[in-house]
Formats: sequence, C-alpha cells, structure tokens
Amino acid sequence: MPHPRTRLRALVVALTAFAITTSGGTAAHAAPSASELKKKIDAASEKLEDVTESYNKMRLDLKKTKADTVKLEASLKPAQTALAEATEKVQTIAATTYMQGRVGPVNVMVSGDQGSLLERMTFLEQITRSNQQDIDAFTETTQTFADRKTALAQTQTKQTAQVKELSARKDKIEDDLQDLFDMREAAFGSATEDTGSYTGEIPDIPGSAGKAVTFAFNQIGKPYGYGDSGPGSYDCSGLTMAAWAAAGKSLPHNAAAQYSATARISRSDLEPGDLVFYRSNGHVAIYVGDGKIIDAPSAGRDVLYRTIDIMTPNGYGRIK
Repeated sequence: MPHPRTRLRALVVALTAFAITTSGGTAAHAAPSASELKKKIDAASEKLEDVTESYNKMRLDLKKTKADTVKLEASLKPAQTALAEATEKVQTIAATTYMQGRVGPVNVMVSGDQGSLLERMTFLEQITRSNQQDIDAFTETTQTFADRKTALAQTQTKQTAQVKELSARKDKIEDDLQDLFDMREAAFGSATEDTGSYTGEIPDIPGSAGKAVTFAFNQIGKPYGYGDSGPGSYDCSGLTMAAWAAAGKSLPHNAAAQYSATARISRSDLEPGDLVFYRSNGHVAIYVGDGKIIDAPSAGRDVLYRTIDIMTPNGYGRIK
C-alpha cells in the first residue's frame, strides 16, 4: 500500500498531466483551480446523494415486503384449517363409498318408499355441494397465497440484488470523491469550504415544530453518514426524519417519500419546521426561519446551517 503522501502526490501529478494534455498549456498553468475542483466535488456529491436516497428507498421497500410476507404467512393458517376440514370430509365420503360399493349411493336413493326419494336426493346433493364449496374455497385461498408468496419472493430477490448494486455504485462514487478531496488538500492545503457553523441562540419556537427545529440545531457539525439517521451522523432525509421524530412525528427515510408524506405549501408560507426539497426531491432540508435551513449536505461535509438558496428549491412541505 503506497504511503498517503505518495498517493496524494501521484493524484495531483495525474490531474495536472490530464489538464496539460487536454488544453495544450504548460504545467505552470495547468493546475486545476479551487473552483474547478469544487465543481467536480459538487457534481460527484450530487451523484452520491442520489444513490444514497435510492438506497434508502430500497430499504423502505424491502421492509414493507418483509412485513407483507409475515401477514401472508399468518393468513395461511385459516386456509390450513379449511384444508384439514375438507380433507376429513372427503375421506369420510370416500370411505363410505368404498364400504358400500360403487352403487352404494344409488341403492340409498332408490331404497325405501317413493315418498322419501326426493328428500334423500336433495340431502345427498346438499352434502356434495357443501363439500365442493369447502374444497373450492380452500383451493382458491391456497392458490392465491402461493401466487402472492411467489411474487413477493421474486420481488425481495430483485430488491436485494438492487441494494447490492446500489451499494457497489456508492462505494465507487465514495472512492472518486476521496480522490478529489485528496487532490484539493494536496494542491491547496487544509483550506475548506464554509462550515455553516452556528454560534447564536436557538430560536424559541412553540409546538412540535419547535422541538424539531431545536433538535436540528443541536446536530450542526455532526458528520454526514450514508443511510444514517443519527445519533452520530446523518444523511439528508435521515436528519429531517430524526428531527421530526424528536417531535413525535414519523417520516420515511427517503427525501422523495417525505415529499409525498407532507402537504404542499408555497415559499411565502414557509414556517420553521417545514421541509425544503431540492434537485427533484433528491435532497431535503429543514427550514429554521430567517431564510435559513439546516441540512446534511453529503460529500464529507458536516450538518450545516446555511441559506435556503443553496440551490433552487423545487418544493416545500409541511408535516401533516
């Protein structure tokens, strides 16, 4: 394994050589600027966040699939009881027919006086119809269960494969991001972007929204974590979910699902505690008043307190 400094030096040399090759310039003018590296990092960050939110949605789907499987397995018990009852009845009929011989039922119907014949035929028809209904009901229930269970198993297998693929994509983007961070640090030192730190007082907001906002303020500075919802690290939807969980409200761990779970409002109606959505619901933040949000921004950055206009919002949501 190469020494970290050797790796950093090689990364910077490689990036510089690439710039020379594509621009025809000299080495003195080929080094990427801080803004160019920031653009690369921002682009990779957005890709990583998209993968992370897709990963979160897939986990929600898998959880629902498993819950549905449990319910279906529980629903099989009545069908098993019906099978036992139907089987017992069929066995009784079969045994009776065997002991009486193949013409037994005919003998039963034609024996005795003519006045009771219609009554006996009706009675036998009722027995046959009753047993057939039991068997048909069981067959339908069992087949429906089997079909649904098969479909669920196929879905779960597919989703598990998708989660594995998403995880591999996430690992690749993380590696790419780390290379960019290494290049930036090697080329420009330890200077970093705005940390979005907050040193003022936490606003006093009444009600459940106040609890959510207070929670969010107390998470500023904690690291971003892929698929995390605290307490030590968060991704964007994990932070908003945890903030509102502290206020006694449940939200799904996915930005797009949170958009669906909230009521639409306009920007002019924004109040602290409302959610702000970006990049076609690929990113979510919590509004805390005065044109500010708190969010977990990805790309190795900590939870931030910053302007609502980090990019153009595509929607706003209020917790129902």
